[in-house]
Amino acid sequence: MSKPILVIKFGSSSITHANGDVNEQTLEKIASQVAQLQPNFHIVLVSSGAVAAGKSVFKNYKGSLSERKAAAAVGNPILIAKYNDYFQKYGISIAQSLCERHHFSQRGQFLQLKETYQELWKNGVIPIANENDVVSNVELKFSDNDELATLIATGFGASKLLISTSVGGLLDGEGKIIRHVKEIDSEVLSVVSTDKSSSGLGGMISKLTFTRMATRLGIKVVIFGLDQGEGIVDALNEKIGTVFEAQEASLNSRQKWLATGSLIRGKAVLDKGAVKAISQRKSLLSVGVLEFLGDFEKGEVIELLDMNKTPVAIARARCSHSELISASSSLEVAHADDIVLW
Repeated sequence: MSKPILVIKFGSSSITHANGDVNEQTLEKIASQVAQLQPNFHIVLVSSGAVAAGKSVFKNYKGSLSERKAAAAVGNPILIAKYNDYFQKYGISIAQSLCERHHFSQRGQFLQLKETYQELWKNGVIPIANENDVVSNVELKFSDNDELATLIATGFGASKLLISTSVGGLLDGEGKIIRHVKEIDSEVLSVVSTDKSSSGLGGMISKLTFTRMATRLGIKVVIFGLDQGEGIVDALNEKIGTVFEAQEASLNSRQKWLATGSLIRGKAVLDKGAVKAISQRKSLLSVGVLEFLGDFEKGEVIELLDMNKTPVAIARARCSHSELISASSSLEVAHADDIVLW
């Protein structure tokens, strides 16, 4: 694509009031600022808020799974219509993109999604993505839209991922925004509050979990607040919020998809020699596996653990679980090209 890709995620608390009504002042702000950026970027907006926008029509709403699905069915058209109203003021068309986990876990479907977005961008249309809560399988749901935004950013090779939050960034122990984080480690995680917003699913731990994934795959992330300065524009220019530096990554697009989009179906516990071998970009042989966990088939993705059960990589299995447990010690579990180190 001729322009860099920019992914911007908005949580429920950013774009709806406490009662679930869409915050139209915020949508106006989003539309005007995104309109400034569109000439220079291919943009994807990832927006929560459908459940919040739709729940007010239900009597005695308790937030059960079936109620959330029903509220999303009501709220999705409300939310997208509001977005359309404000973007039309700037001559910009939008498209609704309701995503499910299998759109990313099956590479063929992911590539179709990517082609669709490219067609939208070619015609000046901005896709607005959200999870398809109405039909999403509870076992295969995104953990929240922080994950969806990260999968789009990493899978599409975005230049930057912006995540809006009501607190404006990562806060230190005194409640002040930490302006720059080189790497997300245990020290950074130790300052995080576990609180979640009243309307959304995720909190700062979720944002940092997926920010770490994005940065490890070479994408710079900014967690910011829409009410700070020029919001989106200032976040893009790293004038506000917390900036998380991208790490060096030499993975190709298929390996990035493998690291983020695929569903893990099983696990393999490796001995020290095998861990060393894969760290040197060698293939994994069954002789180096101490234990297989889970029932997986050939071609499915497994997580590779060291002897302390700490994840060290993921890989696409060359054989099924049943073949591997009865195999000779020289059978190839995963080829080096199908292993992505953490």
